[in-house]
Amino acid sequence: MVKAEIVAKKRFGQNFLKDEVVLEKIIKSIPNDNTPICEIGAGLGDLTRKLLELSRVIAFEIDRELFEILSREFAKEIGEKRLEIILCDVLDLWRENLHEKPYRLVANLPYYVATNIILKALKDSNCKELVVMIQKEVALKFCAKRGDRNFCALSVLVESAGEAEMLFDVPPSSFEPEPKVFSSVIRVRKRAELESSEDFERFLRVAFASPRKKLSKSLSQRYSKERISELFLELGIDDRSRAHEIPTILYHQIYNSLR
Repeated sequence: MVKAEIVAKKRFGQNFLKDEVVLEKIIKSIPNDNTPICEIGAGLGDLTRKLLELSRVIAFEIDRELFEILSREFAKEIGEKRLEIILCDVLDLWRENLHEKPYRLVANLPYYVATNIILKALKDSNCKELVVMIQKEVALKFCAKRGDRNFCALSVLVESAGEAEMLFDVPPSSFEPEPKVFSSVIRVRKRAELESSEDFERFLRVAFASPRKKLSKSLSQRYSKERISELFLELGIDDRSRAHEIPTILYHQIYNSLR
């Protein structure tokens, strides 16, 4: 592949990972158990090629130019049914399940769609694990635990489906072109699909809208103060607690009681 001829397109949030050390670290973090791998944003195919050493790969690419290049570069693997490349906007294609069988999601995700893609994967019953690279600031939120200053609505959502962990950071110099921020690779091991309604997500946005305020005050913007006080007393929650101090299980109990 003549990479010098490829120009990253800003509208697709393209930053091509070029660092072999980082690529190897990603591969080493994936169990070699033959679970099919879905890769979102195959880009120049560097990660794709290494993923093929582990399992069958279904790659999704939004850029027609890259799709055509990848189709030529990987013609042998496609012919052997070890690789399938799908030209699409994955968020348009993705309904309940991205793949018809249990799979692992591995990707260097464009920053602008990373959160939406992760939330989709959490709700997908066939997605069993995620190993994804995202902006470090967002990674810290997904992986935060109760009591951490980064603990937020995203932390609650991921904990509702499984367990997230930070694996390692990736500097801007590992990409072409270089982004302005650090990235991080995270792993999410799912226990179940996220059973999350849009109303629950709105509830969490209200709860975490003003992190420095007491949670009871934030919730009283949408629910009656009397009901909040009653409920906190019933659940044994200190009225002075702030949003980041409340465990995930209590958020589900608060929401279920209020609705």
